[in-house]
Amino acid sequence: MQSNIKQHVVFANPRSIEERAGVADSCVRNLHIAIPALMDDFGNTTEMAYTGWPDRLYAIDRNGRVAYKSGPGPFGFHPKELETALARLVN
Repeated sequence: MQSNIKQHVVFANPRSIEERAGVADSCVRNLHIAIPALMDDFGNTTEMAYTGWPDRLYAIDRNGRVAYKSGPGPFGFHPKELETALARLVN
């Protein structure tokens, strides 16, 4: 994507879990992501189960169920919606 080039987050496909972790770390730092970020395995198990591509924000309730799922990011991220869902979960 053109925005990736602009933000210097263009990488070759990683060939090891260590390379993948390095790419993820670089993206978190370069994009100033302040919330915990998790990395999927090479089988993309989470992506397949939760349609996490390209990226999404989720809130999981105490029973392990999805309480909130954002639209595809980064343009589908609406932090206020996530904040409202999280507030409902803790109250």
